[in-house]
Amino acid sequence: MDADDFLADQFEEHRSHLKAVAYRMLGSLTEAEDAVQESWLRLSRTDSGEIDNLGGWLTTVVGRVCLDMLRTRTSRREAPLEQRLPDPIVSPEDGGDPEQQALIADSVGLALLVVLESLSPAERLAFVLHDMFGVPFEQIAPIVDRTPATAKKLASRARQRVRGTVPPPDPDPSRQRKVVDAFLAAARDGDFEALLGILDPDVVMRVDAGAAAAGGMRTIIGAAAVAGEATSFRRFSRAYSVEPVLVNGVVGLVGRENGRPRSVLGFTVTDGRIVAVEIFTDPERLALLDLTTPAE
Repeated sequence: MDADDFLADQFEEHRSHLKAVAYRMLGSLTEAEDAVQESWLRLSRTDSGEIDNLGGWLTTVVGRVCLDMLRTRTSRREAPLEQRLPDPIVSPEDGGDPEQQALIADSVGLALLVVLESLSPAERLAFVLHDMFGVPFEQIAPIVDRTPATAKKLASRARQRVRGTVPPPDPDPSRQRKVVDAFLAAARDGDFEALLGILDPDVVMRVDAGAAAAGGMRTIIGAAAVAGEATSFRRFSRAYSVEPVLVNGVVGLVGRENGRPRSVLGFTVTDGRIVAVEIFTDPERLALLDLTTPAE
């Protein structure tokens, strides 16, 4: 094995970790893959003999690449990600492949990713690298061109924004599924009162129909308002073949028509009630997801 092959093998050992970092930073699977590829290109142009800790070096590089991508996204202000949901990771209920598991470890649900989108690029980097991956502030500081003390403040501000806005999901998947099954039964019946009883009073539902849809992403807040969508829920449950899945590690549903995915729903269940719902109906984004049927 020559030096280039050896370096490539070493990089592959870190790939899933790097993509997990990039996904939390960017909320986009394709952009995360681009960031990982850019980190490989930078490694291939560097004298690896001067790198003492390859994992730490790569984490720093992918963080810097993601920071640049977030700043570019913000400066362009073209179709900002705030107008769409982060990419969901859909897997079978018995779990996905190891890379999927790495991407969604530590309950990185869609609701949390939505909150991360509200942070500044520097705040998001400091929070993700320190709070999610344990990177010390001394290592984060040069990435954001700040002192370690200022990097710590960035993470602290981000933590305050995040704290309390995303209730943790019920740790028992069977309890989550029981609530979602009740939701689906109420949806089939178009039962407003039953839906109301399953929803948290402050439930938030986000519907991403894609850029082509009028109004883009819709956000609906409150149990009565969400239950008021009973007609849409009924149409989903009756028009499509509905199957249980995991969406970012928590319970979800996929609706198919003639085998093709038409809708993905992710739920956050806390204390026996649904506190958040994310719904994807954008055909372009659904087409990019790995949603093979069990029979396939």
